[in-house]
Amino acid sequence: MMLEKKTTEFLEVLSSKEPVPGGGGASAAVGAFGSALGMMVANLTVGKKKYAEVEDEIIEVREKLSDLQKELVELADADARAFEPLSRAYGLPKETEEQRLEKEKVMEQALYEASVVPLQIMETVLKTEQLLEVLGEKGSRIALSDVGVGILFARAALEGASLNVFINTRLMKNRERAEEMNARADALIEESRTVSDRIYNGVLEHIR
Repeated sequence: MMLEKKTTEFLEVLSSKEPVPGGGGASAAVGAFGSALGMMVANLTVGKKKYAEVEDEIIEVREKLSDLQKELVELADADARAFEPLSRAYGLPKETEEQRLEKEKVMEQALYEASVVPLQIMETVLKTEQLLEVLGEKGSRIALSDVGVGILFARAALEGASLNVFINTRLMKNRERAEEMNARADALIEESRTVSDRIYNGVLEHIR
């Protein structure tokens, strides 16, 4: 897995001319960091007498964040796998009508598959944001700034992934399916902005 590399190794590959990882993989990675920050806040909350009444809920949040983090790590690789067929499709010949039609068919499917994974990243990150909100309300006050950093990471991850949806759907011939995917991405962005603004503003209100 790409994210099993050392951070410096991942950054080295990301900054190279290699086609993957790209923006999608980087978005998944940033989302995983957001989840990790949430887990840290949860770990700083569990076991403290001050938060005994919410401990069971925080433990449940921590477990869910752990699952989401693992899912985002897997999605970073899935994004790379989804891009490879698209990369090959761009290089298919189109000198004859038969070749042109075949390339168009292959491209259409590859564009669709390359859009599905970033949508999954967006959906996974939104779940992370919703759990971060619980930690912002009930987690350790000494780690509240980390909730704020986590939500900023998550928002960047979600909106970053959306760009990988839009750059592919704009080329799809099946406009009905493309617009359905765009509409889903737009809805996720809107919900994310509402949640992230609420969390970030709440954090600022308490720490400033």
